[in-house]
Amino acid sequence: MSTRLPKKDVVVVGLGWTGSIMAYELSKMGLDVVAIERGPWRDTASDYNIATAPDELRYAVRQDIFLRPAQTTDTARNSMSQTALPIRKFGSYLPGNGVGGAGVHWNGHSWRFFPSDFNLRSHYEERYGKNFIPDDMTIQDYPVTYDELEPHYDFFEKVMGISGKAGNIKGVIQDGGNPFEGWRSDEYPTKPLKPNLAQIKFEKAAKELGLHPFPLPSANISEAYTNPYGLRLAPCTYCGFCEWFGCANYSKSSPQTCVLPALMRHTNFEARTLCEVTRINKTRDGKMASGVTYVDAAGREFEQPADIVLVCAYATFNVRLLMLSQLGTQYDPVSNTGTLGRNYAYQTNAGVLGYFDKDTHFNPFAGAGSQGMMADDYNGDNFDHAELGFVGGANINCNTPHGRPISARPTPPGTPRWGSEWKKATAETYGHTQSVGTQGSSMSYRDVYLDLDPTYKDRLGNPLMRMTFDFKENDLKMSRFVVDRCEEIMKNMGPQRMVKTYKRGPWNVVPYQTTHNTGGAVMSSTPDKGVVNRYGQHWDAPNVFVTGACLFPQNAGYNPTNTVGALTYWTLDAIKNQYLKNAGQALVQA
Repeated sequence: MSTRLPKKDVVVVGLGWTGSIMAYELSKMGLDVVAIERGPWRDTASDYNIATAPDELRYAVRQDIFLRPAQTTDTARNSMSQTALPIRKFGSYLPGNGVGGAGVHWNGHSWRFFPSDFNLRSHYEERYGKNFIPDDMTIQDYPVTYDELEPHYDFFEKVMGISGKAGNIKGVIQDGGNPFEGWRSDEYPTKPLKPNLAQIKFEKAAKELGLHPFPLPSANISEAYTNPYGLRLAPCTYCGFCEWFGCANYSKSSPQTCVLPALMRHTNFEARTLCEVTRINKTRDGKMASGVTYVDAAGREFEQPADIVLVCAYATFNVRLLMLSQLGTQYDPVSNTGTLGRNYAYQTNAGVLGYFDKDTHFNPFAGAGSQGMMADDYNGDNFDHAELGFVGGANINCNTPHGRPISARPTPPGTPRWGSEWKKATAETYGHTQSVGTQGSSMSYRDVYLDLDPTYKDRLGNPLMRMTFDFKENDLKMSRFVVDRCEEIMKNMGPQRMVKTYKRGPWNVVPYQTTHNTGGAVMSSTPDKGVVNRYGQHWDAPNVFVTGACLFPQNAGYNPTNTVGALTYWTLDAIKNQYLKNAGQALVQA
């Protein structure tokens, strides 16, 4: 029996990047807002203080701040002909657990998508012809353009204090930045991180090959900074404990450093942690949401009525909640009908590792999650695809994220995995290796999708999310092409030996690859192509708004975070300036 609680103006599902931003902006307007978060409260001072934060065993090995499969997990398979099995230990991707979500443990790569990423299908068809896109590829244009999102990209970067060098300010190409990027209205808020030897060698090698290297835009802040919410960030100390860790130094942009301290000052905001939303409730006529139902840590069930429901959890969790709530029509790849669960995509990463002589000291222990130099010459459609036979591209990057003692032990092929020879090899190679990697796009396909598993359930008795995914030949071909370009750069950097690793199928859930799961509740211009409209408003329930990478119709050769943030502020603008004036109405294009 559910306990019905007093009604709120807004209920937010999930308190990560998008949830905290939504809650701050709407509570600032005077709305009564409550956020419901499955995991625990997490705060920099108490959870990531300097005495405990740099603990590799606790955070990177034992995965202290990641979701536990006992809470919920997914089932996975490579094709519809297989039986999906539960993921017993998250490996390929690592969802966050608690306030801040994956925004706590990310590296901090902060790119904008290219303008052509937002009209991908029409762009490729116009340049290469309609037959260039494979028949089973379901990529589609976003219902919003880069130009519309640019002000929101700019503001989100200022909230985060991103460190970087602009390459295109109002159409004028800038020396030292990315000449391929879309126009920017302003320079980055803070200057780039300092390069180390690896980035210096990469920049020189790439320029000699005619490429256009530039500093990786970073959420590891290079200098003291105060953001538009009045929150202060400190300069990065290059400690190397970014990815999979919370930052003790207030130097990595996260909800904890950039939004939550300002949000918690609002007396009309409330956070309920260790509470899991199990469904979005509907009005009797089924045309609107009436609130949510959730279960607390003691197993008690509550109903939280609200005028507006904001679905702000991790991408796949958003999709699953909509499915459990029967909001939208489940996608069926056989009949090619329905939209919910359609256009799931991932990321296609691979690269080259170079072994250098003993006099080349990269000092990887003095690194940061997004300390790097990169080139976009083979990303997006920045190069001619006509004779290459694939859609998409990848950024090429040379990063020094860390040199941590447990995991940063690259050894040459053929080295034993333990014993005296392994110890000798790790001692000889530590600090003398460097990678040049790629982060590639992932297209969407008819037989790659999300649905509810018919067999397996979570601890509350609800079906698990089932992922049907594998790397397709288009994406593998793209990745091989760009990895070969990495090899050319690495060779020019002067290693004694190189090891090239191509991305290969089938997709495996065990090794970590990326937490950039996208799609499943995509935004679209018409209801037959997506789950939400151009403002993130649900086609079937106008008082439900969805945020996150689940909105992407396919994934680009970049991290999703910056675009997720820009879309969040885009949706907020529509809620504040359109929806609240005509509550319950479907928004139309302004």
